[in-house]
Amino acid sequence: MEVQVRDNNVEAAIRVLKKKLLREGIFKELKLRKHYEKPSERKLREKEESIKRFKKLMRKKKFD
Repeated sequence: MEVQVRDNNVEAAIRVLKKKLLREGIFKELKLRKHYEKPSERKLREKEESIKRFKKLMRKKKFD
């Protein structure tokens, strides 16, 4: 991942970098890897996330 600093404006470059990292899901990945997650817990979490995504998709389709 690469961010260019323009006009020595490091603060703006840091904001852009954070936004890119957030979109890629890097922060979420770091948070999950901070502690060991048992395979059974991982499967349960992924199943719940999948259900959330599906429900969100159905809500969006309902209003279209």
